[in-house]
Amino acid sequence: MKIELIELSEGNLEQCFDLKVAREQTQYIASNADSWNTSKENIDVARPFAIYCDGNMVGFTMFAFDENYPDPNDRYWLWRLMIDESLQGKGYGTAALEEIIRYFREHGANNIRLSTKETNVNALAMYRKAGFRETGEMNDDEIVLQLDL
Repeated sequence: MKIELIELSEGNLEQCFDLKVAREQTQYIASNADSWNTSKENIDVARPFAIYCDGNMVGFTMFAFDENYPDPNDRYWLWRLMIDESLQGKGYGTAALEEIIRYFREHGANNIRLSTKETNVNALAMYRKAGFRETGEMNDDEIVLQLDL
């Protein structure tokens, strides 16, 4: 399984917008179109990517990557990670997370933070298995997790 993160662009945008999570997961993540709009509003720090496996788009991810943010614990965030509902449960999420962690390491991050609701049990299990730990902080109604690199 070869996972690649390819920058979102006009060439792959519509295909990315067609990817969807299962209906019960929509409470946990914005649509890819909404995330794209968020990236345009935060152009200096947002990094949106399509997730490809063996040349086929399987998901979407977006980072907040702000090397100049004064607090080193808040510079690097995994804002979004989704795998299309038809492909979930096949290891793509775990493989994509490994590639995301590699990206952050290669770009000099000292940690990665993310937040999600406590009821997002499948995602939390995946994040914890990858080494993310709860910080005790809250981001609105979401728990904050951090992986030290």
